[in-house]
Formats: sequence, structure tokens, C-alpha cells
Amino acid sequence: MATTQETTRPPHSLDDVPGWFPVLDQLLFDWFLNLQEASGTRGDLLEVGVYMGKSAIFTGRHRQPGERYTVCDLFEGDAPDNANRAESTKSYRALTRHAFEENYRSFHDELPRVVQGPSSLVRAEVAPRSCRFVHIDASHLYEHVHDDIGAAHDLLLPGGTVVLDDFRSEHTPGVSLAAWEAVLNRGLRPICLSTQKLYGTWGDPEPVRERLIAMARERSDCHLSVQEAAGHRIVRLKSRGMKAPEFPPSRHAKATAPAAPGRSAPAPAAPTTRHGDRARRVAVDLLPPVVTRAIRNARAARG
Repeated sequence: MATTQETTRPPHSLDDVPGWFPVLDQLLFDWFLNLQEASGTRGDLLEVGVYMGKSAIFTGRHRQPGERYTVCDLFEGDAPDNANRAESTKSYRALTRHAFEENYRSFHDELPRVVQGPSSLVRAEVAPRSCRFVHIDASHLYEHVHDDIGAAHDLLLPGGTVVLDDFRSEHTPGVSLAAWEAVLNRGLRPICLSTQKLYGTWGDPEPVRERLIAMARERSDCHLSVQEAAGHRIVRLKSRGMKAPEFPPSRHAKATAPAAPGRSAPAPAAPTTRHGDRARRVAVDLLPPVVTRAIRNARAARG
């Protein structure tokens, strides 16, 4: 989660948007969402706690036709209790709805559905069993995270994915307690852990987990370890100099990019579908490792 920062100019790239969204988690968001889309899974998207919009902007690219994308944050609104008010005042003074929306509009034509207020509003605003992907990155206080996890359980489709941020940070023990309590006592089953987030499901994690392990083993920039704990198979992933997935520049970058000296600016490239190259990359990830290696070796030989 981000601490007090302020956007002083329009973002030209995702890196310009304040907030913490590590490259490994960008890859994992892409991988999980692509996998759902490639398998025909349809459902809404939800992010609880958006700060300045970095991960929300990234996730917004995956909204498919007919799906609803909802985000929820206090922004500059009143916190529901004194502890949450103190947390917001300390860490998120610069956060305003206007700042979030301006950042989001820099990359997308349409805003997500914005719920301004405490995360407790989400249950009334999002239909039960409607979401395929829920990202929880709001309050660090145990009581709030406990309730946010309960809401995710009720809002997710069977087999949907929930992502819990800051489950292991030293300054967020309340998140750790709520996350592992959900694993031990509330039926949440971990799929994998990154350095910052826990990815889980209330469905069967094994099919997705096996595909994820196969993908990680194919990458030289991803460290993989698998452990057993309390009857759960725990997959841990860590970046080894990983590069972020490709993400289009903002409108501001496109508008200010200078033409080469002596040459007119090139005509805009024809828009591509959301599925295009991404779907091809997903198809490669879903193939057996031996076939994947053959495809990638052939591509390298052509390049």
C-alpha cells in the first residue's frame, strides 16, 4: 500500500502513478485474469482500496464486454471509526477521488463504478456470486480486513480469485492475522504467495496451481518454491529481475511524444483487441512445458 504521495503532473506511464504494485504482482494479475478469460470465465471485477489507482488502472484492461468493474475507497470521506480515521489521516492525506479519477482517465475511456465510502458498503453495492476477481487492498486493521475477506467470499463466483495485499508486511499484523485466520478457519485456500500478496480461492486451487507452477518453471526470472503447511500446499514466487508486462502509455504520453526530426508524426496505430497478443501469450502458458519450450525456441530463432 502507498503512503502519502501526491500526483503533481499527469502520468505518462503506469510507473508514474503513485502506489506500490510490484512487477511480480503485475505479471500474476495478468496471468490469473488471462487464464480466466482464456477458459471462458466471465464475471465482474472488484478492487477494495485503490489509493491513486495503479493496480486499478492495470486491472481495468481486463474488463470484458458485459462485465462490471467496481472500485471502493474512502478517498477524502469520513472513516467509520477512530482507528480507521487515524490510519487514513496518517497514510492517505493526499488521496482524493479526483486524483484517482484523473489518473484512471489517463489510461481508460471509461471510469469504473466508484463506491466512495467504507468497504462495508461493498456487500450492498455488488451482487452476491458475481465476481471472478477481487483485490483487497484497503484498511490494515484486523476487523476491517476480516469483514472484507467475508465480503469477498460472498461476492466471488465459485472458483473465483481473491488477492489480499500486505498479508506479510511488518507494519500490517492485522492483515496477517485476518488472512491466515481465513486460511485456517474460513475455508480460504492459498494458490500462491508473492512477496506482497496472497492469491487464494474458496474453490479447488489445484488445477490453477499446477498451471502456475508450470509457468513459473519455464521462466528464468521467477524463483519458485513449494512448501506444505497445516495441510495446505504453499507456492511462493519471487522476482529475479523480472520485467513488467507491456502496458500502453497514457494519453498524455501519446499527446506529447515528439516526432522524429525532419519527419512527420506517424499515423496512430490501428487499435488492437483486448484479446490479441495477450490471448496468444496465455495459450502458450497453458500448453505443456515441452511444447511451450519448442514454441519459444522457434520464436527466438526467428528473432
